[in-house]
Amino acid sequence: MSTCPLCHDDGGLLLWRGAHWRVVRALGPEVGDTPAWYRVIAQGHVVEWSDLDAAAQAHAMALVSTVERCLRQALAPTKINLAALGNVVPHLHWHVIARFDWDSRFPAPVWAAPQRAVDTPRLAALHAQLAACDAAIVQALHALAPQGGFA
Repeated sequence: MSTCPLCHDDGGLLLWRGAHWRVVRALGPEVGDTPAWYRVIAQGHVVEWSDLDAAAQAHAMALVSTVERCLRQALAPTKINLAALGNVVPHLHWHVIARFDWDSRFPAPVWAAPQRAVDTPRLAALHAQLAACDAAIVQALHALAPQGGFA
């Protein structure tokens, strides 16, 4: 689709690309003070979950679950948020977001107004952990690929 941003751009820092999906860490202003924000994005232009067959849906959920497990292990968040809205960008993608009870919007959604000031020291510590978290995600996705045929 010529106007779809996820058809023309990776949608963040590319960590892994398979034949049908890619995994990125979200970057830019939308991330703000929620930097552990990842996306599992369909490679081809797919609009709705029901456009996928059962095998493609299972593949997507295996990737989402793998990213979630890595975030939990590497960052020990209070909660993981999963979302697949597609209202602004109608290209199938899952948000996998590590949330912390100290983040400025918690427990509200990441798109809500802040409820408290940014905890700068904790946010800096989280930023310092992201490269290792990214590496863990890449390693886990590469390990998953041969077993599930998800390359």
